[in-house]
Amino acid sequence: MEIEAPRIGSCSKEHQKIYKEWFDVADSDNDGRVTGNNAISFLSMSNLSRQELKQVWAIADSKRQGYLGFKEFVIAMQLVSLVQDGNELSHDILKGDVDFENVKPPKMEGLDELIQKKKDPSNSSKPDSDGNSPRQASITTQWFSSKPSKRYLSNVTSIQDGLKKLYTRKLKPLEVTYCFNDFVSPLLTNSDFDAKPMVMLLGQYSTGKTTFIKHMLKCSYPGARIGPEPTTDRFVVVMSGTDEISVPGNTIAVHADMPFTGLNSFGTAFLSKFECSQMPHPLLEHITFVDTPGVLSGEKQRTQRAYDFTGVTAWFAAKCDLILLLFDPHKLDISDEFKRVIYSLRGHDDKIRVVLNKADQVDTQQLMRIYGALMWSLGKVLNTPEVVRVYIGSFNEKPVNEGFTGPIGKALFEKEQEDLLTDLKDIPKKACDRRINEFVKRARAAKIHAYIVGHLKKEMPTFIGKAKTQQRLTDNLEEEFVKVQRDYHLPPGDFPDVENFKEVLRGYSFDRFEKLKPKMIQDVDEMLGYDIPNLLKTLRNPYD
Repeated sequence: MEIEAPRIGSCSKEHQKIYKEWFDVADSDNDGRVTGNNAISFLSMSNLSRQELKQVWAIADSKRQGYLGFKEFVIAMQLVSLVQDGNELSHDILKGDVDFENVKPPKMEGLDELIQKKKDPSNSSKPDSDGNSPRQASITTQWFSSKPSKRYLSNVTSIQDGLKKLYTRKLKPLEVTYCFNDFVSPLLTNSDFDAKPMVMLLGQYSTGKTTFIKHMLKCSYPGARIGPEPTTDRFVVVMSGTDEISVPGNTIAVHADMPFTGLNSFGTAFLSKFECSQMPHPLLEHITFVDTPGVLSGEKQRTQRAYDFTGVTAWFAAKCDLILLLFDPHKLDISDEFKRVIYSLRGHDDKIRVVLNKADQVDTQQLMRIYGALMWSLGKVLNTPEVVRVYIGSFNEKPVNEGFTGPIGKALFEKEQEDLLTDLKDIPKKACDRRINEFVKRARAAKIHAYIVGHLKKEMPTFIGKAKTQQRLTDNLEEEFVKVQRDYHLPPGDFPDVENFKEVLRGYSFDRFEKLKPKMIQDVDEMLGYDIPNLLKTLRNPYD
């Protein structure tokens, strides 16, 4: 089982040179992206129907970024050429036998004239047959210019760039004012918005987490250690890089271009148990894997960790797009530490998938009983009315052991592996939607946090009895949450964990908190109610 990089988009050097020239024409503002009106105008030269061009855009911009980079532009041109040759367009065309490297460039009516005018600026001073100067009525100006908007999102060419601007202008000031980074999550950086989708693997030792990653990559990676004992003793991020290299955690945590600067808050004890494995690999261009130490059982082992294992897991869970909980048939028990780890994943239930690995080590009857026992154990810990999705299989380089499973079991494993593969394939496509979802969740959490801190500040006396009032408010924090909820009509499910909030509060003097600033709340409400919907509307498929 593997995720192959799609062959579409690859082309000969001769065609690449042609497409680069076309891309420069379509990219009128030279920002390396073709968006909205520019795309509509350029693709209209193909004379395809609106419905066909809608499909072209949907496949080319499969990650729903809202623009076409050069690679996506090449894909769009190849798809246009296939449609012009009479092929029916669908996502299945990517899996077909089309030789994309030899797909000839499409016919684009009027494009040669545009290219010639761009190459020969002297034509710009010559009037046309009607006596008008091309400076006044050039085709390029008509097709590729747009009136500037007064709103600061008018020049944004991608959803992630729009979210960056919204965060800097509207959400970050609220977070800084009310110390959101100390209570909930560190402040975001540009690298957090630009990061590739991440998949985290959690489970007890020897459930096959590292082997699963090797199975997906079809090769080993720097720093991979496998054995029946707890071999992975650190968090390992496996990501794309130019060379095969293992980078220490302290170095990665201060790297501004990587989304791991927030891990500095867990201290040197953790960073010495954190590393980044980089290697060139087509799959890693789309997904980053996070391998974790095996979860141990027993209180003694937990206290021996020199860092907050559960806290680190929760930090990664907030950043990840998918969380895989791995079990094997001989390790179904959920230890105290594993239970704490699973509890720390609350709020990210939609990301969790369960993998029953090494399932070919038992026969069909035993597997049925093991599956039932696993679901019973999970039901007590996950505490949700919905049934969690469980994938059954044997995710390693060895063929399925038919001696135990039989032909029916082998067919089942193949279907389950294909389902998991589809789930993983969808991650890059859904990454943009996931980023928006996490951003909105963060904005709502920051807003409620501001209401809570503002309320605590308001309850403090002006002169006498500050210490006693602070202690009373802290002790009765749950009641104060109810007051905030009632006063501002907020959903109770959006409030933070009371005990965790109390723990952080003890390090603060309430008297130094800022009063609630309605203008900041209004800015965030405007962002959620107007700016984000408008951003999505502007950068959606231009043919919708």
